[in-house]
Amino acid sequence: MANMSLIKNPMPTQDPLVRKNNFDEVATGYSEEAAIDEAMRCLSCKHMPCVQGCPMKIRIPEFIQKIKECDFEGAYQIIAQSSSLPAVCGRVCPQETQCEAKCVRGIKGESVGIGRLERFVADWHNAHNTGDIVRPEPNGHKVAVVGSGPAGLTCAGDLAKKGYAVTVFEALHLTGGVLVYGIPEFRLPKAIVQKEIDLLKALGVDIQTNVVIGKTLTIDELFESGYEAVFIGSGAGLPKFLGIPGETLKGVYSANEFLTRNNLMKAYKSNSTTPIMRAKKVAVVGGGNVAMDAARTALRLGAEEVSIVYRRTLEELPARKEEVEHAMEEGIDFKLLHNPVEILGYNNPEDRRDPMNGFVTGIKCLKCELGEPDEKGRRRPVDIPGSEFVIDADCVIIAIGTTSNPLIKDTTKGLDVNSRGGIIVDEETGKTSKDSVYAGGDVVTGAATVILAMGAGKSAAKAIDEQLNTK
Repeated sequence: MANMSLIKNPMPTQDPLVRKNNFDEVATGYSEEAAIDEAMRCLSCKHMPCVQGCPMKIRIPEFIQKIKECDFEGAYQIIAQSSSLPAVCGRVCPQETQCEAKCVRGIKGESVGIGRLERFVADWHNAHNTGDIVRPEPNGHKVAVVGSGPAGLTCAGDLAKKGYAVTVFEALHLTGGVLVYGIPEFRLPKAIVQKEIDLLKALGVDIQTNVVIGKTLTIDELFESGYEAVFIGSGAGLPKFLGIPGETLKGVYSANEFLTRNNLMKAYKSNSTTPIMRAKKVAVVGGGNVAMDAARTALRLGAEEVSIVYRRTLEELPARKEEVEHAMEEGIDFKLLHNPVEILGYNNPEDRRDPMNGFVTGIKCLKCELGEPDEKGRRRPVDIPGSEFVIDADCVIIAIGTTSNPLIKDTTKGLDVNSRGGIIVDEETGKTSKDSVYAGGDVVTGAATVILAMGAGKSAAKAIDEQLNTK
């Protein structure tokens, strides 16, 4: 019988007062009973609007129907035909603005919890499936993938399923890209990421770490060594800063560095070789998912006060609604319509190593009001004269975005980039200006979502397959 409830089954979570003191996953996932009940809310629309909202084009009504029938493995197999990272997608994909935004149940109530169901199915499969992966027959073609983030892993997985010999080159010492160094454990457990990577390895994907393309090897050298096509999915790891006085003070981090040190280098451990400041009062500048991740990580590292400093209102905040709600539940203060103009600090006379560089004491801001829309349609923040004030802080984290590292474009002839340093590609195929070279994800768009990067990797894999089959 259909479930006509106007609200979706709630996602069980850790208590905020408990979880803000640990790095365990916040959301604990649906039970089988909750998943079936939520699946019963799906109307199985014949025109499937939800699929049109999914960058991976997962056959959503079909996998949900399998859940209704209690065939959880069958549901997984349907998802796996379109996505190489379902357990990841079910956790970090912004479904509320994509597939769930198209759900007809959302017209008079809440949409079906598609993301929660995808996570349930992937977790059920990982917990119960013990069958061996059957490798496809090799087709004799070699493809190189640069970067092991969501775009690279998706491209590699799709090609491996078609019999390609795929090698992934990762600059860092661990595989996973932003899934490992950027997204905290409490939002995406690293064991989940490793499970997905192990499945790709079982398909035959070769992953080589500590290889910096553009330095260790160039794109041209990959072709010289026998690769017939290259996909660049190296992400956007170069942080942006505000350009205001005080950004060189001790205690100022880019969110990229702060999260990488904690997530990848385990800086929170007492014996870490790359320690991180355990501040008491932390101000995070920015309003996206990365800002939420940095603020909630600082809280778990022992900060007594954590603030999000953002120039617009809550309505314009780009972070996922769920992440904002979780941050508020954990006690993070949102200082909205605040524009940082200077980071304040003082010199420590006992620190003779760098007497010109002091320690953070606060961040000076001006209050704002919203003016006319900018080129993206968002109302511009306008400073209010005479509204200057100071937020006390001994640590400031800048989370206003990233750009792509110029190393690959600077060492690859014939690779066109735009004014922001992003690689220029054909939107449908990911094909670049250089023959047999494709690109996708943040290296093209700048910092964006995991699912959009995955969609780009999928499109490029399809185009590479068509090109090499034509050859």
